[in-house]
Amino acid sequence: MKVLVINSGSSSIKYQLIDMTDESVMVSGLVERIGEEQGVLTSKTFPGTDREVKTKLEQPIPTHSEGLQLSIDLICTGENAVCTMDEIDVVGHRVVAGGEKFNHPVIITEDMWPDLTETERLAPLHNPANLGGAKDATKLFPNVPQVLVFDTAFHQTMPPHAYMYALPYEYYEEDHIRRYGAHGTSHKYVANECASLMDKKVEDMNLITIHMGNGASISAVKNGLCVDTSMGLTPLEGLVMGTRSGDVDPAVHNYLAVNRGLDIAAIDNILHKESGLKGLCGMNDMRDIHAAIEKGDERAQLALDVQTYRTRKYIGSYMAVLGSVDAIVFTAGIGENDDIVRAETFKGMEPFGMKIDTEINATRSKEARKISTEDSAVAIWVIPTNEELAIAREAMMLAK
Repeated sequence: MKVLVINSGSSSIKYQLIDMTDESVMVSGLVERIGEEQGVLTSKTFPGTDREVKTKLEQPIPTHSEGLQLSIDLICTGENAVCTMDEIDVVGHRVVAGGEKFNHPVIITEDMWPDLTETERLAPLHNPANLGGAKDATKLFPNVPQVLVFDTAFHQTMPPHAYMYALPYEYYEEDHIRRYGAHGTSHKYVANECASLMDKKVEDMNLITIHMGNGASISAVKNGLCVDTSMGLTPLEGLVMGTRSGDVDPAVHNYLAVNRGLDIAAIDNILHKESGLKGLCGMNDMRDIHAAIEKGDERAQLALDVQTYRTRKYIGSYMAVLGSVDAIVFTAGIGENDDIVRAETFKGMEPFGMKIDTEINATRSKEARKISTEDSAVAIWVIPTNEELAIAREAMMLAK
């Protein structure tokens, strides 16, 4: 079975074609700058050998539909085509928010669209593009199952005391305001991978999973089920991120409105795009921040300290939620590659039995690896996430 995985963004499309017989990637690609004067499509094809064929196209790509069509042409009819359109058995789509109604992957049916469109208000920056990509793919593959995999689905096992806000209850009943979380596909994937690496069943483990990239979230996973996560109604709540503030006093909105004369749209933009690491030191790339710290930049050091302190606080709170912890897992761009952030996050945690092996932690690798010492009471792992494969697995299981 061949699964095409599509992640359609506001001005981009990421895709992979995966052969599920051995879970190998046949093609991966990225369409960027959709709607701009000059679009770019980059693609890597792996035609069953060690050979990697790279393709780059630079041309106007006015719409997502045209970007997706270009991608399918490369996969199925181009010089390095790996299959025909008829050989694609199922298409899987990443969707950020599913709300309460979509708490598991679904095959799209025509009667779902009104409810799917309702979810756009929960993730206005992501869901319209995600669902638009699904509509485009349905036109290109009218007889192929289209499976939606929701980032929020893994977090739907949170109990009410974890997902409810202490607001007037009618806001939940009428407006569905509650905590939904995000990055669920990644959290679920690395939780299962960790259990496998430790030769245990995920149902028998308590885990803390940390997805740390430009966006970041942390989850408490008890017996394979998510019982709490740091992101809330939107992906703004929780950890300090690249440009997102994470947790702030809600009264900040009114304070900025009164004292800065800002309207709600401007405040929302600041919290999403001008805050986090960028707000603290002017940089949101951790590589730049580390370089600045080496030159004595105090604000860069502050940004690192604030970020790792916030993560450490969440780890402590989730230890209390879980009662006992078998392992903690880092994943995503920063989590997988930044040994300094990992080491700083666990600074002072030795009394709780959490000890990082400095040498192993500093070793760069694309492989999953345990970075805790042998006498650490809690195993600490770095496990590369693979959301595309996770989506492909979910799509294949549903479409069988």
